[in-house]
Amino acid sequence: MTPEFGFALWGEDEDHEDEQLWALCEAAENLFADPPAPVRRRYELLGCAFEGDVPSALGFLALTLLDKNGEARGEWHLEDARILATRVCARDLSRLDVTVEAVRSDRQPDYPERVPLSVGFGLVDAQGGLLGHCRDLAEVLPAEDPPPHSVRLLGCAVQGPLLDVLERRKKRRLGYRHLDALDASGEILARAGHPDIVDWQPSARGPGLYDLTVHTDPQPSVATGIWPLWWHGIPVTPNLWAPFDRTGRDHWLGPALDHQKWGVDRAAGHTYRLDGRHVTDEEGFLCALGEAINGPGGYFGRSLDGVADALCGNFGATKPFTLIWHDHEVARRCLGVQPLMWRPATFEELLGFLREEGVDVVLA
Repeated sequence: MTPEFGFALWGEDEDHEDEQLWALCEAAENLFADPPAPVRRRYELLGCAFEGDVPSALGFLALTLLDKNGEARGEWHLEDARILATRVCARDLSRLDVTVEAVRSDRQPDYPERVPLSVGFGLVDAQGGLLGHCRDLAEVLPAEDPPPHSVRLLGCAVQGPLLDVLERRKKRRLGYRHLDALDASGEILARAGHPDIVDWQPSARGPGLYDLTVHTDPQPSVATGIWPLWWHGIPVTPNLWAPFDRTGRDHWLGPALDHQKWGVDRAAGHTYRLDGRHVTDEEGFLCALGEAINGPGGYFGRSLDGVADALCGNFGATKPFTLIWHDHEVARRCLGVQPLMWRPATFEELLGFLREEGVDVVLA
């Protein structure tokens, strides 16, 4: 039987300085859904001069904002970019205007902010290579964003500034807020988004309770298979993440991070064993590495940058240490071979990364 998860809604205190509990909710309705397809937008890269031939594909594209002296002053990112058309620039016949279609990266402003007297943008690929420069950027007929995803938080016991707004109809700004899913003991199971409260009404679940309507990004459908595995706390069985695809394995690492015990490191020189039977992608490597270091449900980074941070301490291990990688041939066959413009690390690159960070890797 799938458990009915409880939730904790957090927000700013009345001084808008510290975080406090705003509501404990018995359940959430319509929280899980496959996310909508990313909005593809069209942009004009105006006055382009490329370092070589015009690339046939772009993939990940970073636009580096340049000041009047040509110095970098920040970046703006596009993903899955492809060239639709090129034509001679009317203002400079030695340059090109290029129409691209792409997905704007998450947590990016709608449009890059030009600095005064800017000379334009540098065009940089996923590996940091300079493709060329353009003098300006324009969005063509801005695409319409999908409607917000509505979720109902049911049976909420409300307190603090939120209660002031709901019961007294007090007009005030409700600051930063986030939602946590809770396990059977009431501890945090997983992060569940950053909801915007748009409506409320008395709840049929009991007197003094409210049902809140919020707009928030949905949790991926795969979470309905992952969260129950954490319902009673940290799993005791290894490799429960293995049946999931890359999205599911990445989502598994969220609860693993939330359940990480901080500040307890074994002494340097320890030997850890990595079960490589299911390391068919980078996310699988990260799940397996977390369990090699910290046992079932363990965490040791959600990306290679995260692994580098974990190797600095407080995540269970002290370097240098030895990692025995069993069934490493699975990773050698599978990792980093997908035909992507921005591909994951290959097996050899992972080995090089670990050894450079002071990990003695033994292939078994």
